[in-house]
Amino acid sequence: MDEIKHISIEEFLKLDRSGLTLLDLREPDQVLLGAVEGAVNIPFSRAAKELDKLPKDKPVYVFCQEGSLSTEITELLQDWDYDATNLDGGWRAWQKWLQEAQPQKLDAKGLKCPGPIVKTADTLRAMTNGQRLLIEATEDAFASDIAVWCQRTGNKLLKLEVGPERIEALVEKAEAPAPALTAAQNDKTFVVFSGDLDKTIAAFIMANGAAAMGRKVTMFFTFWGLNILRRPEKVSVIKSFIERMFGLMMPRGTKKLGLSRMNMGGLGAKMIRAIMKEKGVSSLEELIDSAREHGVRLVACQMSMDIMGIKKEELIDGVELGGVSTFLGSGEQSDMSLFI
Repeated sequence: MDEIKHISIEEFLKLDRSGLTLLDLREPDQVLLGAVEGAVNIPFSRAAKELDKLPKDKPVYVFCQEGSLSTEITELLQDWDYDATNLDGGWRAWQKWLQEAQPQKLDAKGLKCPGPIVKTADTLRAMTNGQRLLIEATEDAFASDIAVWCQRTGNKLLKLEVGPERIEALVEKAEAPAPALTAAQNDKTFVVFSGDLDKTIAAFIMANGAAAMGRKVTMFFTFWGLNILRRPEKVSVIKSFIERMFGLMMPRGTKKLGLSRMNMGGLGAKMIRAIMKEKGVSSLEELIDSAREHGVRLVACQMSMDIMGIKKEELIDGVELGGVSTFLGSGEQSDMSLFI
């Protein structure tokens, strides 16, 4: 007992788990009651035959239901020259510590949609299953959004308090996503046809919200929507006379987009941007950056580019080219396809 290495659950949860192997010795029926993200499950009943599958170039941390069986396996692994450590108390101690630990806090006050949900998703992603997050927000819509977000992502909403000055939500990271929520048919597809500022902002708010729910999002830009993806600076490319005329008449980049109504020669767009900044709403450029950071797929319609004389070199980074099959393939995997 004194010869093998031990570690407490609290100390283990502070480690960087990217460079280690976490071995779960529980039987399948026990794992169903609470899976551990990233753990390799080799039931104790099969351990003698399957332990040699574990890589030796990484340290191995071993746990079982209560800590006794993992002690035996840790000693065995050390005999086989593994860098093995036993997690004291096993799964039961893990759950007890998570339930008693103080929740991590997230200050989302002052943020506007989709900011609170995006920050919640980003914070929980780095946490361990079973850990709790206390979120404070001031946007009224957050009360509804966090309830629906938890329902659709499988995370647990333990408490929701709506006060006169702030909203508090206590969320526990899900032990495992609900099977119904992991199907490919929960993807989202947006066809961005319009090049209007207001419609583009709406499209990227929804895209960021969907990405925060863990959905795969594809945004397919066609015709006037392609102007959203143009670089703001002039790019030297070879074009025909007609293509150059198209380029001069169309807005180059997001800063040149106008409103669909009350644009007033560009004054309306400037007013909207000023109000968004005053209210703490992310700018269109910030929404686009956030979408790219969260894996939203930006696809430019090749056919529309050819018609309008837009070259690949003129597009912002991170954009791929596609056609109708790309759009249809994404749409068939989606439960929502919006034409904006």
